[in-house]
Amino acid sequence: MTWLEILAVVGAGIAAGGINTIVGSGTLITFPVLLAIGYPPVTANVSNTVGLVPGSLSGAIGYRRELDGQRTRLLRLGSATLLGAVTGAAALLTLPEGAFAAIVPVLICIALVLVVLQPRLSAWVKQRRDSGPAPAHGGPVLWVAVFGTGIYGGYFGAAQGVLLLALLGIFVHEDIQRLNGVKNVLALLANAVSAVIFIVIADIAWPVVALIAVGAVIGGRLGATVGRRLPPNVLRAVIVVVGVIAVIRLVFA
Repeated sequence: MTWLEILAVVGAGIAAGGINTIVGSGTLITFPVLLAIGYPPVTANVSNTVGLVPGSLSGAIGYRRELDGQRTRLLRLGSATLLGAVTGAAALLTLPEGAFAAIVPVLICIALVLVVLQPRLSAWVKQRRDSGPAPAHGGPVLWVAVFGTGIYGGYFGAAQGVLLLALLGIFVHEDIQRLNGVKNVLALLANAVSAVIFIVIADIAWPVVALIAVGAVIGGRLGATVGRRLPPNVLRAVIVVVGVIAVIRLVFA
């Protein structure tokens, strides 16, 4: 890699680490950068997943105060995420690379729609929270939904955090920042489980992993401390632009 490419990967890691902590769409920043510098889609995806784990850990630690008293909830929903992530990672490594190249543009488009609709999702979540009682940990429906989100996270994972935060807000009556802390832990678990599988089985570009990890750790801390001050519309616009570039790059590669 050239120095410019190195700086681009580190910068993308910082942005992704911060975005993942705040809402969860960081893969839409790092993945297109890896494609742009010439990595094949599957190699880019697995390397990106491994590289973002330290940033996810950094963001989860930054929300440790919000996690106080949520151990049972984390254990229950964490089991769903764990099983889902294993399933998704296995699908990624089992299906041919051509299938990944065909499926991922659709997944990115879905993720971009979720990012754009996030304000409406948040309003709906608030309305649901205020409408009446709900099970303390969301009940079996939430467990199944989180399992499905874990599959998505293990396979690709862009906007996994958006999905998780929306589901948690709908099914659990809790302060949104405390739910964001749970979201960060579940996303960390999905990334970590997938990363372990990829390290054992997949072809990983370790220099890229190291660069993304350095950037993501910095971004994770920034996201947990000052990231909430970013204008939401600006953040969403950046994510959408980068995601569209990724789709174009995959479709016309």
